[in-house]
Amino acid sequence: QVQLVESGGGLVQAGGSLRLTCEASGLTFNTYAMAWFRQAPGKEREFVAGIRASGRYTFYGDSVRGRFTVSRDNAQNAVFLQMSSLKPEDTAIYHCAAERTTDWISTSAHQYTVWGQGTQVTVSS
Repeated sequence: QVQLVESGGGLVQAGGSLRLTCEASGLTFNTYAMAWFRQAPGKEREFVAGIRASGRYTFYGDSVRGRFTVSRDNAQNAVFLQMSSLKPEDTAIYHCAAERTTDWISTSAHQYTVWGQGTQVTVSS
């Protein structure tokens, strides 16, 4: 069964850091683009970061660029999101997503067909 499982969420003070992990199973991981999306109550789902199947290219949403870093370890079937200088507006459920492509990073959620259950990140002021 294809599955993505996120971990690493929690409560952190503004200005702090947190590292999220997404572990994949049931797929050929190095053929999948991976992305992170987040959704806060009452708000639209927002693209956070994406990474090509190879790990060579990354792309970030405007609100997190310069503060967050996405990376992957294909040997471990895992993608990571290192979050620094966290702000209260970063509070959301963070989901990882996957799509079988080696040549793009999409900011559109509908282009990803595999999703994790999400992990809660709460940033206090």
